[in-house]
This record gives sequence, structure tokens and C-alpha cells, in this order.
Amino acid sequence: MTTFRALHERGQAFVIPNPWDVGTARVLASMGFEALATTSAGLAFSLGVPEGLLGRDEVLNHCRDLVNATDLPVSADLEKGFGDNPAAVAETVILAAETGLAGCSIEDHTGDPDNPIFDFGLTVDRITAAVDAARSLPGDFVLTARAENFLHGRPDLIDTIKRLQAFDDAGADVLYAPGLQTLDEIQAVCDAVSKPVNVVMGMPGAVFGVPELSAAGVKRISIGSAFARLAFGSLMSACREILDDGTFGFAKDAAGFAELDGIFSSYQQRD
Repeated sequence: MTTFRALHERGQAFVIPNPWDVGTARVLASMGFEALATTSAGLAFSLGVPEGLLGRDEVLNHCRDLVNATDLPVSADLEKGFGDNPAAVAETVILAAETGLAGCSIEDHTGDPDNPIFDFGLTVDRITAAVDAARSLPGDFVLTARAENFLHGRPDLIDTIKRLQAFDDAGADVLYAPGLQTLDEIQAVCDAVSKPVNVVMGMPGAVFGVPELSAAGVKRISIGSAFARLAFGSLMSACREILDDGTFGFAKDAAGFAELDGIFSSYQQRD
């Protein structure tokens, strides 16, 4: 069992934070986290574009950079797999593994606001193709299947569980329904499937702690774009302070130069 897969087998949930560049990956590793995951939104915002516009090659190059940034296993947010049909998703999984990733997630979100969720049959076929591709690889690769109803105006727990159960049956390693709002919903999902469940914290709405989520059956907790949005929010607050008040008090909350320089110097010595 690889290190990354083993993290999902422990009694208490582990937290997998989401860096958006090499610097944030190395800071998170230095803080003691045991694995990292990319964030499609965080990457897009760092490049000054909305989420969903980046191509597969650009995203996979970013994944390769994060894999090489630290010694931690990295899972990638690959959105809908950069294609609608199952064959395209399978190809993306194969290419993702070649970057050195420990795993990836595939969504059932179409990218079309008028029809945001793939039909049930097609979405199961897509995840099945992704699983088959992952199993064909020479090394271990943890495939996470995502049901996106709650993020796209369809807070239908019954349909969400139906999709996750189908992904479970198809062989997905981890199951994920972002946007669940209550512990009862989270526990219902965990109770309905046999595979480890990921939840995301840091989104608007209820926020639960690691002990509560572990008690509900959660095995993995991601942060999504929350750290990236926190960084942008801090920058914007500092700008407002300067422009509105003419003061610079924001600097008291900035990371210390010596601490950051020390973190990055340690990697320079290793490289």
C-alpha cells in the first residue's frame, strides 16, 4: 500500500491542503501536512483567469511542478477530465499519472451552466473509464470520483448518494460530494458507501472540525480554494487599508521574511 492510499485507512481523517504554486506547496509541507492536492480555482486565480479556462497541458505541467516541489504525495483536481467522453477521461488519467501524481479527482460537472451535471449513465461510464485507466498503470494511483450536485444548484442528497454508490461500484478509491452543508448529510454519505469519503472545508456555510468529521466517517478533508482565497482576501484587505486609511498595519500579520527564506533555502540546498 502506498503512503497516500494508507493515509485513507487511518481511524481519524487527515487534512490534505491545496497549494497553488511551488512556494505554497513548500510552505504547507514545512508546516507538517502529509499530502497535498492541487486546486483548479487557486491555480486559475493565480494566473488571473476564471476557473475552467486552462487546458490540459497547462494543468498537467502545473501538477508536475507541484509533484517535484516536495517529497509529499500529490493528488490533482482535474475537473471533468478535460473531455466529455469516457475515452478522453481515461487518457487524462494516464497522462496525469505520468507527471508523478499519487492520484486525481474527476468531476461529474459538465462546465455548461444550462446543463451542469452529466447524465447518470454517462457519468458512470466516465468514472468507470477513469478507474480502468488507473488500474492499468504500473504504480498505485488513487482515483477520487466527485458528485457535484450541491455546487451547481442541485442539492439533491438522494441523487448524490446514488451517484457516489455507482462510483463506488465502478471501483473509485475515494468518493467526494463537495458542498454538503450538515453533519447529517455528511454522515449519510459516509454510511451509504464502502470507500473513503473526502469532504471540503473552508467554503461558505457550516464548518466542522476534524474530530466531528472523523466521527461522521470522513477519511479525508481538503481545503479547496480556501487558502488561495484567503491569500487574495488578505491582499485585498491590505490594499483597502492603504487606499482608504493611508496606514500599513497589515504588515503585522505578514509572514516573517526570515521564516520564509529559511523554508525555501532548505529546498534550495536539497535541489
